[in-house]
Amino acid sequence: MVNKAKEFVATIPFNKVSIKELLSFEKSPRNMLVAVLTVAFIAMFIIGVAIYLTHGHHAYNVTREHPWGLLIAVYIFFVVSSTGLCIIGSLGDVFGFKDYMLISKRAIFGSIVTIIAGFAVIAFEIGHPVTMMIYNILSPGLTSAIWWMGTLYGLYLTFMIIEFVFLLKGDMKKAKVFGLTGLLVGLAAHSNLGSVFGFLNARPISNGVFYPTYFILTAFITGVFIAFIIMGFRYNLNFPDKVKKMLEGLAKIQGLLISILIFFVAWKLLTDMYGGMPNRAEVAEHILGSVPFWTEVILAMVIPLVIILKTMGKKPVLFFWASLSGMVGIFFMRYNLVHDTQLKPLQMLKVKEYQLAPEWIHYFPSATEIMISLGGLGLCIAMYYAGTKFFNLDEDH
Repeated sequence: MVNKAKEFVATIPFNKVSIKELLSFEKSPRNMLVAVLTVAFIAMFIIGVAIYLTHGHHAYNVTREHPWGLLIAVYIFFVVSSTGLCIIGSLGDVFGFKDYMLISKRAIFGSIVTIIAGFAVIAFEIGHPVTMMIYNILSPGLTSAIWWMGTLYGLYLTFMIIEFVFLLKGDMKKAKVFGLTGLLVGLAAHSNLGSVFGFLNARPISNGVFYPTYFILTAFITGVFIAFIIMGFRYNLNFPDKVKKMLEGLAKIQGLLISILIFFVAWKLLTDMYGGMPNRAEVAEHILGSVPFWTEVILAMVIPLVIILKTMGKKPVLFFWASLSGMVGIFFMRYNLVHDTQLKPLQMLKVKEYQLAPEWIHYFPSATEIMISLGGLGLCIAMYYAGTKFFNLDEDH
């Protein structure tokens, strides 16, 4: 069995790359900036992890009143990106849209590195990640949404790796089977991630059926943004006609998705405020008056949608920059989701003995949380860049 596995791995086509070749890239100002930031972020990750290992959760600004912090938001950011890229990659090799075969391998590899980056970040939020993995198998919590989230994402990563291997080998039949399986498991994992918030009966602002569907919609939107960024760096914003055609189609799809998202968010806030339900209506009103919420709306929804409507997707270079804006907005979307859920303190919690909880919970990430989060981004970029060197991620002819 081991020998067969070794023989199978030996058949995977990859490039033998020296250290010098690995570090060589086109010395444009944009690429140099990305390289410097990536190295800086990885250095921050190492420092942040060292501080965490020394001080534990005391290095974070999370509290009993606000137990979920920046690392949870960044984890969601990465796994949502992974699911979105899986959807984009599946358009070509699973559903047979020929135009999107151009990006299939890049998207599937991107889905792998983004979820690994997410796991790297969340590992330092969980108190005992190794123990968690052991007891995840020995004593499964079948009624726990978080148990299902970890299990399904583990299976999803496995299927994505197998699909990517078959894509490299050019075995499209098997790639389609594992790609479809991975997509279904990924969507199940992702909607289940939304249920982690939807099942919070003690948090009326998030409780309900909204988030399982919302997560899948925003995953697709995130995948389109990243697809433009990936192809922008691949072709240095000098897109061939075939790539332009594919990106024009993606931009039009994105316009529809963002329009639906705007209606989703508008109706969510309207239903939250209607009737003045305690611990729900006032939180929704507080969100509407916050700068981070409008940052999310403007960067991830308004700017991309306006550019799509003005150009009808025919200016991919312009939408590349809109996608960078969109990804910043998507980050605020994830951060707002986590923070806004905990804005209103639970009635049974007290800050100190014989002292009532404050009206609103205030939280700002610590330097350690910020360094580990930026480090996750650095790891993601570094892994993807290494993949472009070791593997042929372009479409096979």
